Amino acid sequence: MFSQTTEYALRAMAWLALSPDELVPTITLAEKTQVPPHYLAKVLQQLSAAELVTGRRGVRGGYRLSRAATSITLMDVVRSIGTIERIKSCPLGAANLGSTLCPVHRILDQATKMVMELLDGKTLADLLSQPGAHAPLCDVQATKRVTLSLDGVSRSN
Repeated sequence: MFSQTTEYALRAMAWLALSPDELVPTITLAEKTQVPPHYLAKVLQQLSAAELVTGRRGVRGGYRLSRAATSITLMDVVRSIGTIERIKSCPLGAANLGSTLCPVHRILDQATKMVMELLDGKTLADLLSQPGAHAPLCDVQATKRVTLSLDGVSRSN
């Protein structure tokens, strides 16, 4: 549902929310969030353009949230990178439906709406109030992939 850029933006914002009064250097933020530094720099530019972060260049430079974590919703972050598109007409071109959605796309649109409402109602501060909030974000190296086989037995790799 979300682009990798959006995922990176959410990780960066969550990490910055942990240190609201500090300027966090881009390289440190990249290490902590496991985002490639050059890619993160571009993400931070988008977040800055959306006035969600402020940055300072130089030796003592870095980024911090531009306002309190309680006033930045997850949807604010998503919107700064792109958007979540609602389904306005049947993508399959079912002409006989007019402006109505087919049953499948109606349900998918309702799910999209629910996700948007959830993200609009949750702030960065809400993320930090969750159990385990101060654990490493999305520790890729510590996760295992689980796959399902045809015989129904789960296997890890």
